[in-house]
Amino acid sequence: MKCRRCKEPAQVALPSHNTAFCPDCFFLFYLRQIERAVKDHAMLVPEDRVLVALSGGKDSLALMVALAELGYDVTGLHISLGIPGSSDEARRIVTEFCAQRGFALEIVDTPALGLAIPEVKARLRRPICAVCGKIKRHYFNLAAIEGGYSVLATGHNLDDETARLFANTIRWDPDYLAGQGPSLPAAGGFPRKVKPLYRLGEYENACFAFLKGLTYATTPCPYSQGASFTGHKALLETLELRSPGAKIAFYDGFLARGRPAFEARCAAASRPLVPCARCGAPTNESPCGVCRIRALLAETPDAV
Repeated sequence: MKCRRCKEPAQVALPSHNTAFCPDCFFLFYLRQIERAVKDHAMLVPEDRVLVALSGGKDSLALMVALAELGYDVTGLHISLGIPGSSDEARRIVTEFCAQRGFALEIVDTPALGLAIPEVKARLRRPICAVCGKIKRHYFNLAAIEGGYSVLATGHNLDDETARLFANTIRWDPDYLAGQGPSLPAAGGFPRKVKPLYRLGEYENACFAFLKGLTYATTPCPYSQGASFTGHKALLETLELRSPGAKIAFYDGFLARGRPAFEARCAAASRPLVPCARCGAPTNESPCGVCRIRALLAETPDAV
């Protein structure tokens, strides 16, 4: 198979685009997909200070490298969660990655803040993935606000976004469907949030990371087994194998025709944001959800 662009031997086949590329041409394709996402959804401007959430996985590290290559001012942010078997590896990889490439890095250590995820899991009778996500988003926002960053970028890819859209559609959750998209404007004290990788799947990101020689975390979170999100991804991947391009068509169709209807419905019912009385973060109710979790852990020996 030859590269579609330069006719040299191809190393990356992309059935969803009915094409294949050599490494150099694949890098160009990859960056152009990000540039298209940025342009189509007004994600970034050259003057932005971009805080990139780094989990240690292939997607977030690839995003950091790509945004830097495109000329953006990027700083990494890692949330260390204290999860046995995965958090230490992720923190080490992110720290070494940023040191080797000269990127600035901020680290938030949730155990030191009274929010170690194993303790949260043991004490709260709630799905841990949802609580963990709430905690990470809380500190993403705080770090961006306190650091004066204009944009928070995350490594959510096409597989992540379509799986989330599929789950929200199964539930017909209007609030989540109204808020789902690759770019959310700054509002109520929150920074602008963007997902520049939404046009690229896990396979493309893995190819980019491999060809760039990136070392990334591979130890899965021990609490993620059996999560419905993983099953949704598998279903959509089966669809993609039978109908290449189905995932991006599903997502683009939602953005063009579905999301506007849900946005209009939910805008009138949205509650105003106020600063949390304890941490100052914007919230629908004070104290915010994360401060309430921390208080419950500190005050109650029993599960809550």
